[in-house]
Amino acid sequence: MEDPLIIGNAWNAQSAKVMQAAGFKAVATSSAAVAESLGYEDGENMPFEEYLFIVRRIRESVAVPVSIDLEAGFADSIPGIIDNIEQLHDEGVSGINIEDSSIRSGRRVIAGVEEFAKKIETIVAKLRSRDIDMFINLRCDPFLMNLPDARKEAIKRILVYERTCVDGIFLPCILDAADIKAAVDSTRLPVNVMIMPGLPDFNLLRYAGVKRISLGPFANISLYKKLESMASDLVKTRNFDVMF
Repeated sequence: MEDPLIIGNAWNAQSAKVMQAAGFKAVATSSAAVAESLGYEDGENMPFEEYLFIVRRIRESVAVPVSIDLEAGFADSIPGIIDNIEQLHDEGVSGINIEDSSIRSGRRVIAGVEEFAKKIETIVAKLRSRDIDMFINLRCDPFLMNLPDARKEAIKRILVYERTCVDGIFLPCILDAADIKAAVDSTRLPVNVMIMPGLPDFNLLRYAGVKRISLGPFANISLYKKLESMASDLVKTRNFDVMF
């Protein structure tokens, strides 16, 4: 049985280099972590041009494949999304995540399944017509949004999304082992999960058939919590040793 690919989620070139040196076989961005590092809130609030600069620095700093969290596409139109993906392709990016929910007026809303599938199908066809080879990992958000009967809703969406010719399904915030197994068994596509408190361990995910495991924003969150604690201790105690 093949081991799942563990993906190191980075937010700048330095963190990507650390992930590569640690032995990760691929790195991806966490858009939330990149946004925080640039002083923006998550939800496509950072300009795509600034994001692209970070992507470029990451891609030029590591030799492993790089995937980009594209959120809902960083554009309001299909041509705009395709242009953004083409720019990422030109930078040497190997894959993207694109999600079926988006933040509107400060609130996350999930798209209609058929409408979203048609949008993705159009994007995939246009990319192929331009000879743009890109692994498209479709993020399906019923568990992230804690929708009623999230398993049923996720599987319904997965079955529709299969027809769009995407390459993978990403189910962030799925935790229950039975839910994970049901999602994996529902599709021929590789299923990606994200580390969370309560996620089954590596071997259970492996036996369930999960193919990719992402760190999400949690490496960034953990490191900055430690920095906050050290900086606070230094200010309070005037003891420089807390930094070492």
